[in-house]
Amino acid sequence: MVFNSHLIIFEKQKIKMRIELKRLDDAFHFEAKSETGNIAIMDAGESIGGNNKGVRPMQMLLMGLGGCSAIDIVMILKKQKQVIDDFEISIDGEREEGKEPSLWKTITIHFKLKGQIEIEKAERAVKLSMDKYCSVSKTLELAGASISYKVSVNA
Repeated sequence: MVFNSHLIIFEKQKIKMRIELKRLDDAFHFEAKSETGNIAIMDAGESIGGNNKGVRPMQMLLMGLGGCSAIDIVMILKKQKQVIDDFEISIDGEREEGKEPSLWKTITIHFKLKGQIEIEKAERAVKLSMDKYCSVSKTLELAGASISYKVSVNA
């Protein structure tokens, strides 16, 4: 915040993150650590010399999409006094073939909620997340991915 005799200007706070990546073997096995100390393990597939000892980076993008939207949806539904007993998400993705880099082309998400939840509120929460709040979905869309979704409640 900058103070002036006639004017107060609020500076927009920047979101900063730092990831440290450490190689764990002589191939492609890595540990990624966030600035808060949380760890994710990554590896490559056996077809290129990895050992499948961790998540592949492109899988992690889909995991991030699920996590980002799930956090939004739970926050929205809690504010609406909906009771969530169970929440699962299935994500299917298809990448471009024969291209380098091979980006996500289509992504289909199925949000499965159980509890005392009104279907209209669940659908609205998902729409708000996907259209407005989820930074990961917007990042993937800007990279050219087509994202579709469906919502099931107590199915």
